[in-house]
Amino acid sequence: MPQGPQDSTRHPGSPDGPTGDGQPQAASIWQRIDRPAKAPRATLTHASIAAAAVDIADTDGLEAVSMRKLSGHLGVTTMALYRYVAHKEELFELMLDTAYAEYDHPVLPGETWRDVLATHAHQLRAIALRHPWSVELAARRVVTVTPHVMASVERGLAALDNLGLDIDTMAAAQQTVAAYVRGALTDEVGQLQLMERQQWATGDDLRDAYGPPMQWLMDSGRYPVYRRYGQEARHKDDADRRFRLGLDCVLDGIAARLGI
Repeated sequence: MPQGPQDSTRHPGSPDGPTGDGQPQAASIWQRIDRPAKAPRATLTHASIAAAAVDIADTDGLEAVSMRKLSGHLGVTTMALYRYVAHKEELFELMLDTAYAEYDHPVLPGETWRDVLATHAHQLRAIALRHPWSVELAARRVVTVTPHVMASVERGLAALDNLGLDIDTMAAAQQTVAAYVRGALTDEVGQLQLMERQQWATGDDLRDAYGPPMQWLMDSGRYPVYRRYGQEARHKDDADRRFRLGLDCVLDGIAARLGI
């Protein structure tokens, strides 16, 4: 948007520029990391902090992550952590970025937009299954802006570039795939976490636990199709098959709607 004569050369929201009340705005954690160090760093780094926090969350869940526990894990004082992360939300950003650094999706010759978006979806699912807390954390944040998260978004958008679509349509299609992944993973990860808490080894254990109330509902006669699903379905516990089929339906819909 063109700047009026009253605008300064710095945007009000720019790092170190003025905020709406005339006060300087602190740089984001990513801008601080990108600045060269003024002196040699000690053993504590943003990367080591993030790795330790991810390790705690992978083992004990997101609720176990605290600055106090993290400082003990790293063998430093809590105040030492605050020299690197201003608050817990910045720590969560570092954790998400570390998880998304595992996103491995190189550009391959001959790939179609559909190949790329399918691989994109499976990459996101793999990250979530390795780090279940990332699903909960991403859902709690309306906007997630980290370098590796943005790289994954860029990869999905780039798949739809040069197909004759306007940028709004490209973004809507990419976001539709991302929404499917988030929804599917919320159910899948939620069930896995429930089974782990209850120490259930298989889907049969889960169904046995919910058997009495489910049987009462089925015997009511109000859910005949779902009753048939319970009796006839052969792939209830095949989450991979269910994810692939749902993703194919989403991609088929995009292809048909956009004519690509």
